[in-house]
Amino acid sequence: MELRTLRYFVAVAEERHFGRAAARLHMSQPPLSRAIQQLESEVGAALFDRSPTGVDLTRVGAVLLDDARALLDHADRVSTRVAAAAGNANLTIGILGDATDPGITRLAAAYRHKHPEVDIRIRDTDLTDPTCGLRAGLVDVAVTRAPFNDTALTAHELRADPVGAVLRADDPLAHRDHLTLADLAGRRWFQFPDGTDPVWQAYWNGGEPREGPVVRVVQECVQAVLWNGTVGITPLGHKVPDGLATVPLVDMAPSSVVVVWNEGDTNPLIRSFVQIATAAYAIPNHR
Repeated sequence: MELRTLRYFVAVAEERHFGRAAARLHMSQPPLSRAIQQLESEVGAALFDRSPTGVDLTRVGAVLLDDARALLDHADRVSTRVAAAAGNANLTIGILGDATDPGITRLAAAYRHKHPEVDIRIRDTDLTDPTCGLRAGLVDVAVTRAPFNDTALTAHELRADPVGAVLRADDPLAHRDHLTLADLAGRRWFQFPDGTDPVWQAYWNGGEPREGPVVRVVQECVQAVLWNGTVGITPLGHKVPDGLATVPLVDMAPSSVVVVWNEGDTNPLIRSFVQIATAAYAIPNHR
């Protein structure tokens, strides 16, 4: 059995669906189906009960799943230990957004617990690069917010946060229960510098061109609202300073926290990072 085929099997077993597993593995469904059929031939038994709505593990498949997970985890640990012995066990992580997010705190603790031998380097970036230096080759993996141009990148959603408008507390709109983008028509919104990813800029401008001050970091956004009455956007649940208020925007898509890495990168440290991040962000936040 090849490790790659076992990874395919685990993905199908966890997704309970060939289509979803193929999307997760970033491959088309036919070669995935062929790989599972070949594995079933090697095992000498069916691993899945197939139906039009998805698949369920057979008794044999359930037994293999536990062993496959253990084997893959062991293989990743071996790769990490070998890399550490060669002095190559390091991972550079880009982070953009709320550094106080409990998800990041849980992720850091869990990753350090599983990989104490890995040298972790952090690159905290401003709002002008949502890939946190990934596209420029400055980091191996990033925890950031979507949407942005993800060409040649792989992104996995960790959490979707509803967003709201940040306004001065004395703004008449700050007393509303909710707002729509139409309520903010004609207002000044903050802008990012020229050259910033247009997909990223468009999202934080509510999907249309706006005018307003140019900012690079969150604190500049806060000051633009305080001093100029500029409209800002923030995920709901983020604390804002005194003098500001957040009102839910009901017609704006949520802001997704994602883990993103270069397409095709098979570094086991990144694979483990994605798995641990998924578990860390699945726990509800209690701020």
